[in-house]
Amino acid sequence: MVHLGDWLLDRQLDDVAGGLLRRALEERGIGFLLGKQTAAILDDGQGGVAGVRFSDGEQVDAQLVVMAVGIRPNTALAESCGLHCERGIVVSDALQTYDPRVYAVGECVSHRGVAYGLVAPLFEQAKVCANHLAQLGIGRYQGSVLSTKLKVTGIDLFSAGDFMGGEGMEDIVLSDPAGGVYKKLVIKDDKLAGVCLYGDTADGAWYFKLLREGRSVADLRDTLMFGESAIGDAGVQGQSKAACMQDSDEVCGCNGVCKGSIVKAIKDKGLFTLDEVKKHTKAASSCGSCSGLVEQILMSVVGTDFQETPKTKAVCGCTERSHGEVRKAIREQHLLTHAEVFHFLEWRTPNGCATCRPAINYYLLSSWPHEAVDDPQSRFVNERVHANIQKDGTFSVIPQMKGGVTTASELRRIADVADKYQVPMVKVTGGQRIDLLGVKKEDLVNVWQDLGMQSGHAYGKSIRTVKTCVGSEFCRFGTQNSTQMGIDLETMLANMWSPHKVKLAVSGCPRNCAEAGIKDVGVIAVDSGWELYVGGNGGIKTEVAQFLCKVKTAEEVKEYSGAFLQLYREEAYYLDRTVHYIARVGLDVIKARVVTDAASRQALYQRLLFSLQGLPDPWAARIAGAQKNEFIPIKLEA
Repeated sequence: MVHLGDWLLDRQLDDVAGGLLRRALEERGIGFLLGKQTAAILDDGQGGVAGVRFSDGEQVDAQLVVMAVGIRPNTALAESCGLHCERGIVVSDALQTYDPRVYAVGECVSHRGVAYGLVAPLFEQAKVCANHLAQLGIGRYQGSVLSTKLKVTGIDLFSAGDFMGGEGMEDIVLSDPAGGVYKKLVIKDDKLAGVCLYGDTADGAWYFKLLREGRSVADLRDTLMFGESAIGDAGVQGQSKAACMQDSDEVCGCNGVCKGSIVKAIKDKGLFTLDEVKKHTKAASSCGSCSGLVEQILMSVVGTDFQETPKTKAVCGCTERSHGEVRKAIREQHLLTHAEVFHFLEWRTPNGCATCRPAINYYLLSSWPHEAVDDPQSRFVNERVHANIQKDGTFSVIPQMKGGVTTASELRRIADVADKYQVPMVKVTGGQRIDLLGVKKEDLVNVWQDLGMQSGHAYGKSIRTVKTCVGSEFCRFGTQNSTQMGIDLETMLANMWSPHKVKLAVSGCPRNCAEAGIKDVGVIAVDSGWELYVGGNGGIKTEVAQFLCKVKTAEEVKEYSGAFLQLYREEAYYLDRTVHYIARVGLDVIKARVVTDAASRQALYQRLLFSLQGLPDPWAARIAGAQKNEFIPIKLEA
């Protein structure tokens, strides 16, 4: 049951369109109670919601209440300074307050009695304000014409201007209830005064342009209802809507982005995908209803390159082969060594270089686990010595603490090692582990031996850590045992190499104290199970993880997350984070192989378990004598 006020059905649409919208939503199982005044939200006695009581005495049961009440201008500071305020801070057409030394723009102001709650008017106000502050001339802000384009459960809605009609106004209406389409244009003095579209909003931006420009539509009247494509002077027949637009035409109303800004970003920054355009211009990054138009603009600028994958770079200067071609050859030809790769792919240099050797080493190991031979000299120093090199040439040692859990015995050993080897700094990391910083290279093996703990893999392109909160075992808000889930995941993934570092987190409830939303794999507990998110990154550019699926059991968490990581290990290019891999192949493709196709998921999961089976802890191997020469200082004779 949904209780909506008059805003959506009465103010944004007229009666006919509102009726169509309501009927369509009711068919989707959504109910409406209109014209109601909420008197009380009823408590269930356990800190939750039991229902809602209205002012007329009617009551409905509810487990969740969401209130969308808009914004209220914050005028407290202005009022304390003595500025005149009504609905907001009152400003003139120059955006000056009653004190001419003070300007105000945005959602806090009231201009001609109107307070705007959208971003597009803010941009228009800011231009006028900046013009005055820079003394570049006189500009006037005369108010904004607003439009609303909503997408409600797949139903398109658009409204702008005064579409309710009135004295001196004329309505042009197209109504097709069976087809779910309704259009209403309101004309006054041969100009478009308002528009209301339901079901087909493709021409919303064009109508909005006519409305804002105040252009006469007398010569367009006969075909105006049928949109821009029916207007003879709109452009060359056969051209897309994007091609007919001027650079000054607005594409994204949510963020105030015009076509010219999008075209300039595409050309200047070499953009090829919709996601890239979103990141650089913000167009289509809010409601998404203009995504199709942005794609048209992108296609018109880059041509066929939009349809193709952007040109792939060669692995390095030793070859013209791309990462994808190298992986394919290793897999199809069952290549097991660097020498075989160099020979089969006709490498220009007989032994490769510092760029291609690490990539090939990873591709060999991930394609043929337990067959391909790991080449330590094809790894960077951190992975060769299994510790992080610091700027002074010493190393940091981070022992594994599964799920961030440790014991008093481990803490004592860490303290003893810090004292024995005079470790300059002992620091708690953001991944809930303890870092011993400043260990000399020749002391590494002895430090590992004295610690008696496994490697925390904080140094390589590998599994790093699984961060957890305390979960249901101790926290009064916890819904699942997140700590144990984190320990189980870290145990399963121990010693896993990957194209880049991989971080996981498990939160015991939606409060998400473990910050699972910015991890390569994030697991969030809910009452009925677990939600899985992928592709998060908290690095230089924060990327929020995307929802993958919801599962019920802890075993399913391991299977689904393991299948995703194995797909990433098998298909991502070396040094690609999960977010880059997802951007390249698309989340829908990943969901199809990990979530929808059970056979594919199980096969991926089994391949992951097989590849990790029997792998020794690297610290234990070095303690046993592996690669001793790496840790013995070179003594130069006098």
